[in-house]
Amino acid sequence: MARCVRGIEDLLAAEIGRRALGEVVAAGHREVRFVVSETAATGVTALATADDVFVVAAEIEGIGRARTDLARLARGLAAVDLGSVLAVRARCGGPPGRSVDVSASFLGRRGFTRFDVEDAVGAALAGRLGLAYHPRRAGARPPEGGLSWRVTIVEDRATVAVRVGARPLHRRPWKTVGVPGSLHPPLAAAMVALAGVRAGERVLDPCCGAGTLAIEAAHTGAFATGMDVDPAALAASIHNGRGASVRWARADAGALPVATAGVRRVLLNPPWGRLVERAGLLARSPGLLGQEVRRVLEPGGTAVLLVPESRPAPSGFTVERRISVALAGCRLAVLVLR
Repeated sequence: MARCVRGIEDLLAAEIGRRALGEVVAAGHREVRFVVSETAATGVTALATADDVFVVAAEIEGIGRARTDLARLARGLAAVDLGSVLAVRARCGGPPGRSVDVSASFLGRRGFTRFDVEDAVGAALAGRLGLAYHPRRAGARPPEGGLSWRVTIVEDRATVAVRVGARPLHRRPWKTVGVPGSLHPPLAAAMVALAGVRAGERVLDPCCGAGTLAIEAAHTGAFATGMDVDPAALAASIHNGRGASVRWARADAGALPVATAGVRRVLLNPPWGRLVERAGLLARSPGLLGQEVRRVLEPGGTAVLLVPESRPAPSGFTVERRISVALAGCRLAVLVLR
């Protein structure tokens, strides 16, 4: 089970197919279910558009809204072959775990809290596995190196799954410095895929922030360039991009030092005025950004832009595709422009 940002489920399913990881069997709200291929199992932790990936251990029916239903949930886990579940996880590259932690969520009002679910499942799993359980109540953070389980309850069905990796996939090891408005890496990877970025192509991010879009593009083999007018943002990009084939430059997005028709793809998470205010020439003339993007794009090139959902596309472009996404409580739209 791969989890993702709401709105990019089809892109995640397509990536699973492109990487030949297995057969997609279902896609729903923020998740894609697939049967992993024996020969490609270790590739699941390379999914760029996934927030995380899990091995499903159990689907337990009859979990209602009463607190007593938590006992039913614990009893359902008693019948699960945990050895087989953890063997699949190991084939996918999951490391051994030294403890147990649980993260739970559910839809609708219940007679229990998420922490009650976590404690019921955590105690049941820890007892069977002979490991310590670390609760999340009162904001406690479990230690690293544990078996991290996820429980989701929708209507009367609980899904219990264990994370494959030692940490969520969206926590890229290279992204150690952030700036306000920094982009979620799996969403950046989805924008790279929507742009059709290929190895060897020239890609530009004129408002690079912490460098996420440019670095994700470089990981596909593209020749990426990231620019920003803010020296602090550029410093964050350079730090995060160590080891990546990205060229960094300080530049004003309203007057890009790029040749006309000089790039094949433009990837852009512009300053919306919410977390990041416009600066430089854009502070006085926001329309310059769209003009510069049109100028630097090759004929037939593609721009992919992330904007608040209510905001229209820049003038002079054809919107080839519009995808509504939800991220950190914000309703956004990814626009594919030509």
